Amino acid sequence: MNNKISSLFNIKYPIIQGGMIWNSGWELASAVSNSGGLGLIGAGSMYPDIFKEHIKKCKENTNRSFGVNLPMLYPQIDDMINIILDEGIKIVFTSAGNPKKYTDFFHQNGIKVAHVVPGLKFALKAQDAGVDAVVVEGFEAGGHNGRDETTTFCLVPMVKKELNVPIIAAGGIATGRGMLAAMTLGADGVQMGSRFAASLEASSHINFKNEIVKAKEGDTMLTLKDVTPVRLIKNEFFNTINSEIIRGASPERQKEILGRGRAKKGMFEGDLEEGELEIGQVSGLIDSIDSVEDIISSVISEYNEALLDFKTDKYLF
Repeated sequence: MNNKISSLFNIKYPIIQGGMIWNSGWELASAVSNSGGLGLIGAGSMYPDIFKEHIKKCKENTNRSFGVNLPMLYPQIDDMINIILDEGIKIVFTSAGNPKKYTDFFHQNGIKVAHVVPGLKFALKAQDAGVDAVVVEGFEAGGHNGRDETTTFCLVPMVKKELNVPIIAAGGIATGRGMLAAMTLGADGVQMGSRFAASLEASSHINFKNEIVKAKEGDTMLTLKDVTPVRLIKNEFFNTINSEIIRGASPERQKEILGRGRAKKGMFEGDLEEGELEIGQVSGLIDSIDSVEDIISSVISEYNEALLDFKTDKYLF
């Protein structure tokens, strides 16, 4: 499968693994890269020394392309960037900030840059900043999200009309048919988070992985929109914070209830009641915890089957 994304990142399939906090360690990233996609180490939940260790282990376990996801609001970002340069990382996905701040610097050091955005105006800013690709993420996605609640399958064609750089669709994609749909609408590749969170190689707690498998339609919701929008599985913490929001809690009060370490407590330590369980709506389609190799093989097989059905006019009037 040759296209703009597979050529840009030197990968077999245009499938990117989301750099999810508490899920995306070296084991997941190397497995995705070894299976033909692009694995990303999620820097957002790592201290600099841990981040460096994960990069080194990833190098030891794959000789294929991999990258890192770097939130630009990370408090020790200069340390993280120095590690990226020292370790020779050549692909960086940036998020949560202005892509203009570092894109030229990364390019000067031979690094390809993709930036994650929740809407068209941010996609245009990313293109103007000179990024190599834009990840457009609909609000179906898990974790931190856009306030405008634009869905992936509305967002992708809107962005396609205006951008010249390659587009990666994210949010609500976990199957081959979903991948084909996104690419039919104009995406050059897809980024999948939730599906890889429910993999054997994800660094998250087995309790969290089991909750992903158990999740059905309507079991997740976007909340904390006045603070930092995040899609969560509805558990005890979600019910507490959502009730406070309904009663008119101020952003300051919401932050007080949120406290610190909720995401780690839920996804990494496995506290299903008081932790944040960040996952996308597509969790309702995920019914097993599988190896990365099997996940990618299944996605590509289904993609090709669906494409063949389309080409043989099976579903055309």
